[in-house]
Amino acid sequence: MAGRGAVLYRRSPHLVAHWLSGQLVFRNYATGIDTAANPLLVRILHLFNDWRSPASLLEELGGGDRASLERLLRTLVRRSLLRRSDRKETPAEEGMDGWGEWNPAVGLLHSESRDLDFERGEAGADSFLKWRLGTLPLPEPVKGFTGSAHVDLPPPRRRGTFPRVLLQRRTWRKFGGASLDRSALGTLLGLTFGVQAWMDLGALGRAPLKTSPSGGARHPIEAYVLVRRVEGTPPGLYYYDPDGHRLERLRRGGASRIRRYLPGQPWYGEASLLVLMTAVFARTQWLYPNPRSYRAVLLEAGHLCQTFCLVATWLGLAPFETAALADSLIERDLGIDGVRESVLYAAGAGPRPKGFSFPASVDGEPPPRLLRRGAPRDL
Repeated sequence: MAGRGAVLYRRSPHLVAHWLSGQLVFRNYATGIDTAANPLLVRILHLFNDWRSPASLLEELGGGDRASLERLLRTLVRRSLLRRSDRKETPAEEGMDGWGEWNPAVGLLHSESRDLDFERGEAGADSFLKWRLGTLPLPEPVKGFTGSAHVDLPPPRRRGTFPRVLLQRRTWRKFGGASLDRSALGTLLGLTFGVQAWMDLGALGRAPLKTSPSGGARHPIEAYVLVRRVEGTPPGLYYYDPDGHRLERLRRGGASRIRRYLPGQPWYGEASLLVLMTAVFARTQWLYPNPRSYRAVLLEAGHLCQTFCLVATWLGLAPFETAALADSLIERDLGIDGVRESVLYAAGAGPRPKGFSFPASVDGEPPPRLLRRGAPRDL
């Protein structure tokens, strides 16, 4: 940020350019704003590589109307193409600044996979599947090598508690009406997200040990719990303290928000609880500055989710998981900025419905279909 005095401008460090329907577009991946480009805009952005005054633009262009150029610069600031020396960055831009070597690859992936539109209703999903089957061949579900030498393996062991839990795990979309026992909630959270022990790493401090692996024992994933119907636990949104093994209430009520948090998936609205998994990226970034480590954070959310579902299955509950989330709404309720800490995944559970035999087709129902983003705006 430049010092006091005249207002200076500088190009945002979070811009990528790409072709969209024959038009060159600049996208600020921190703010999600697209702007159609032209030669003048490219020239201006090139000039403002560092803090410069409007006068330097006049000089570069060989004169012109100062008031018009200043209006143009203000427009570029609104489109988040330029920054002003007298204004603080938005939380999203400030957070993205801290990602350093992860950008632009991770920043672009992160922003492009947030706040997508989901088509609601089974009719729309069925329509999409019919269109998809008519336009694109269905990929084979498994690979095979014909004619190659092979070795037959003994059948897997299926007896015992662990194989039975693995084989019984399903994604449930129906739940019983009874409240979930609080001891089941404690077991679910404690065996999935709880700190089991601490390891002394010397200069690197203490590292938590959990039931799922984490790169460098950094454990970037946090858990927040939306309680709808759990005995002895008032409905509300809570943070799960993995070391103290307790829930810290963030807001009362809001159990009906399950449907809003999971757009296009009304069947989850009757679950007893929803666990929202977020990532505090700085924990992993500190040790692994390479952009590839973003993959590790996503993988770790998957490790935890599978552990959650297996524990729930072992407890005789009906678990589910989904990545179709209303990102910004969830993050606003959690009080996080979506960059330094962002929601990645959700899982939930409820009691199994009485007399319900799990049909194989339930897990095969199509997910909500993603809709395309809107076209970029011109200046």
